[in-house]
Amino acid sequence: MVPHKSAAVIEALKIVQHHRGWISDESVTAIAAYLQMGAAEVDSVATFYNLIFRKPVGRHVILVCDSISCYVMKYGDIYKALQEKLKIKFGETTGDQCFTLLPNACLGCCDHAPAIMIDNDLYKDVTVGMLDRILQKYT
Repeated sequence: MVPHKSAAVIEALKIVQHHRGWISDESVTAIAAYLQMGAAEVDSVATFYNLIFRKPVGRHVILVCDSISCYVMKYGDIYKALQEKLKIKFGETTGDQCFTLLPNACLGCCDHAPAIMIDNDLYKDVTVGMLDRILQKYT
């Protein structure tokens, strides 16, 4: 029995996602059973956090910060260039399953906007000219 079930849910979700890449309905049910909670309660936590993925994603997830700071510093140019290079839009995954492109409300580096994060790697002061070099690290 887990004494603080609600605190354990997010960690359980992160562990499963780390090993499987995303959280399936079966995973929600298994976590709920293990923590002796309702599946709806686990699912509500999973869908609340934007970094818990409830559908399959690519091997690398690109988060594009669309906060006001990044917006002012032309994040739109970065997003447009990524769309063109990867041939996908927000919420989509490349055909080779390499990249998923997602918006993110804030990456916490407003003084170095625009910013993107790929997996756990944060890139600050990003320019369109930097994107090819950045993406090559993940292909």
